This record gives sequence, C-alpha cells and structure tokens, in this order.
Amino acid sequence: MSGIFDTFIYLPLYNILIFLYNFIPGHDFGIAIIAITILLKAVLIPISKKQIESQKKLQELQPKIKEIQEKYKNDKEKQTRETMEFYKKNKANPFSGCLPLIVQLVFLIAIYRVFINISDAGLIVDPKLLYSFIPNPGQINNFFLGIVDLSKPSIPIAVLAALSQYFQTKMMMGKTKSEEKKKESTSSSPDFAQIMNKQMLYLGPFLTLFIGIKFPAGLAIYWLVSTVFTLLQQMQIAKKANQ
Repeated sequence: MSGIFDTFIYLPLYNILIFLYNFIPGHDFGIAIIAITILLKAVLIPISKKQIESQKKLQELQPKIKEIQEKYKNDKEKQTRETMEFYKKNKANPFSGCLPLIVQLVFLIAIYRVFINISDAGLIVDPKLLYSFIPNPGQINNFFLGIVDLSKPSIPIAVLAALSQYFQTKMMMGKTKSEEKKKESTSSSPDFAQIMNKQMLYLGPFLTLFIGIKFPAGLAIYWLVSTVFTLLQQMQIAKKANQ
C-alpha cells in the first residue's frame, strides 16, 4: 500500500513542488508552497464541495434529529430506525462526507511528508526522488519573500493559520436553528452535538497553532492558504444557496 501511495501521490507532489520552485522567478520556496497548495485545492474542489454541502445539510437537519432522539430516548431501536428513515426521506447520508474527508486527509499526509522530508534534509532536494525531466535545484532558498525562514517555525504565520481555522470552522457551523431553540428551551438535558461543535471550534485552531509553532514554517503556510481557500469556497457555496 505504501508503494502505491509513494508512486501515485507522494512522488508526484514532491516533483510538482520542485518544478514550481524551479519555474517561479526568484526561486521562492514559500511561493512554490502557496502555488502547489492552490493547485491541489483546485483539483480537489469537487470532493471538498461535496463534503461542505453534506456537512451543511446535516447541520440543517440536526434540530429535527435531536427531536427524534428526545422523542424515542427510551427506545434506542426505534430511535435508530426513525433517524435513518428521516435521513432517507431528506436524501441525506450521515456518512457521505467521510470519503471526501479521507481523500483530502491522504493528500494532507502526502504534502506533510514532502515538506517535512525536505526540511529534515536541510532544504536539499533528494535527486533520487526527482523525475528525469525535473531539474535538480540542489540547495533550496530557505527564505520566503526574503523574510520568513522556512526551515524554522514562524509564530506569526502559525497565528494566522489558527485564526483562519477558527473563522472557517465558525462559518461552517453557522447559526443553526438548534442554537435558537436552545435559547427558548427550558430543558436541562445537554445538547451533546452543540457541545462537540463548540469544542471543535476551539480545538482545531489550538492544534493548528501548536503544529505551526513546532514545525517548519512551510507547513503553516500550506495550512493557512489551504484554510483560506476552503473559507472562500464555503462563502461561494453559501452565496449560491441564498440566491
């Protein structure tokens, strides 16, 4: 399995990154990272779009799901049957977002390995990994725009990546009907879905910040650009949905 991963995902990404580095005027590795991030996100647009739409639809259905769970809380079998029937009636699949997420995760792991392996090698390209038609630049310039040292963590970029993660997650969550019902409800039972959403709102940015201040800046740049791209994509999907 690792051989397939390396051959069809890792090596192509490695070579595309080096090609972009060679092609971009000034040989700025940071700009090459931004370019490959945008290229990768553009290729994955159909997959990520499906995931965003699936999450949005499930979120809109969440208040009704909660009602079903409350109604049949003493009959788990009935609760499950009614929940699945409700999903079927509304043409929603709670697992439909899993495959797109897995695909994106595979590419995230690959691009992570590319950045880390190049950084661990002292920003020196491994000629054994290059295709024959990709020139070997040898030592890579480790400064982004002549300012940020890509071989070291960058706290400002890590903070920007964490903030963008926060706003992207917050926009995905939106202001659901369940939040409005919660204000009006006198029930003391906890809304576990809401609790999980709030935890993810802060946990995701915290992990992004932690990774950003621990790993070389190239990974934080990738995460920042990737998150901003997803945020813009969410805005476009929301705009179309409101038209």
